[in-house]
Amino acid sequence: MSRLFRGIFIVWTVLRFGLDELVLSSFEKPWIRLLTRIVSVGRNLKAPRGERLRLALERLGPIFVKFGQVMSTRRDLLPTDIADELAHLQDRVPPFESSVAVAIIESAFGRSIDKIFTSFDRTPVASASIAQVHFAILPDGREVAVKVLRPNMLPAIEKDLALMRMMAGWVESLSADGKRLKPREVVAEFDTHLHDELDLLREAANAAQLRRNMQGLNLVMIPEMVWDFCMPNVMVMQRMKGVPISQVQRLRDAGVDIRKLARDGVTIFFTQVFRDGFFHADMHPGNIQVSLEPATFGRYISLDFGIVGTLTEVDKEYLAQNFIAFFQRDYKRVAELHIESGWVPARTRVDQLESAIRACCEPYFDRPLKEISLGMVLMRLFQTSRRFQVEIQPQLVLLQKTLLNIEGLGRQLDPELDLWSTAKPFLEKWMREQVGPEKLLAELKAEAPTYAKLLPALPRLFHQFLKTQSSSNRRELVELLAEQKRTNKLLQGLVYGGLGFALGLLAMQVMLRIRLF
Repeated sequence: MSRLFRGIFIVWTVLRFGLDELVLSSFEKPWIRLLTRIVSVGRNLKAPRGERLRLALERLGPIFVKFGQVMSTRRDLLPTDIADELAHLQDRVPPFESSVAVAIIESAFGRSIDKIFTSFDRTPVASASIAQVHFAILPDGREVAVKVLRPNMLPAIEKDLALMRMMAGWVESLSADGKRLKPREVVAEFDTHLHDELDLLREAANAAQLRRNMQGLNLVMIPEMVWDFCMPNVMVMQRMKGVPISQVQRLRDAGVDIRKLARDGVTIFFTQVFRDGFFHADMHPGNIQVSLEPATFGRYISLDFGIVGTLTEVDKEYLAQNFIAFFQRDYKRVAELHIESGWVPARTRVDQLESAIRACCEPYFDRPLKEISLGMVLMRLFQTSRRFQVEIQPQLVLLQKTLLNIEGLGRQLDPELDLWSTAKPFLEKWMREQVGPEKLLAELKAEAPTYAKLLPALPRLFHQFLKTQSSSNRRELVELLAEQKRTNKLLQGLVYGGLGFALGLLAMQVMLRIRLF
């Protein structure tokens, strides 16, 4: 019964905010269009469609807010105005009761809150669609942040996901526009992201990996995890003290070099992408602060690691070569890279793909390099690829979304930021490392332990191989000789049998003639 009421509320919200006009602009069944008009009589559709969608998702609750955030990353599927509006869906979700948070913590660790922390701030400092954060102090004096998963999230998620899948099926069956937006594909992707974020141990592991990777860069700080107090539904980490990066004037008044801050953000991102292949993929302003502490003044502080992106060596090579070929206007090479990657059917004509890529990329060269958006270039390449029946890899869509975030943030801090001048050294260095002696030495070093064990054993292994081959050869020779003997006997039998048969016929003819005479 609760699912029925929830479904009715969702449908009513969709109609009140005019989302039927947004998603199903061309109903294939007139009676359904008429029914929606009758049910939603009196609604006001003056607000832009993207804003109406955002407001509807906020009305439907935390799960739908998170769904909107995930949808905002699919700029290869959504119109620009809708994706931009959904990107404004920050974690402005009302907190749940602090007594509930305390109960969850006590249940997770099997003891009272007073025995876990010497101080626990019951007023949350941040509240998101999945969890909320409280400040606390451990018995050893360390200041920490405690992230607590919202209660009863999994049952609520499963119910809403079931309804989303059902509605996605309706959208695809009722409208040609619905098929184009691939709602079932989007819901499936959301399902994956959401279940990953529900495990705070996974988030803690992501944070630990990023912290290790970034230690030598001295540009960004990532909180240390307190592993003794990390559970799937509770995560305790080092408390970070900084100013939200969106408060630019406050940072400027404190003496932070804003132009350097913009360049550092780009450097951090490209280091994570092209050096590590492991990047923070949820870098909106709400998850980024800047330290004003004397020892770490001007450094970034990264928070919230529920979504990270990973790239293979093949992914990195594809991206690096695409960017370099693009800025050299070598569109044929860009087309060849699409085909070589296997994401475009091998039967695709290079000249046709080259022409399509030229049409989407050439307009960018009418403006200065500092005005070129690498995120938009990547998005246009993805959109062009879709016309040639390629399904873009999810990790690259995640990368494109994060790159757009970084570009927007960087140019908000410094409108003169030349992203290409910052990115180019990373790309060129990565390409040199892939084909130069450094790459060979690195691979030899990585394989050295295997070689060290294998080399002393080579004489013995070679001797065993020769013995095996020798015995195998002798066995094959014996079998061959036996087979030949069997064949010879068969042939002899056939010859002798044929000769006897011929002699018998000759004798019969002789006897017959003797009787006739």
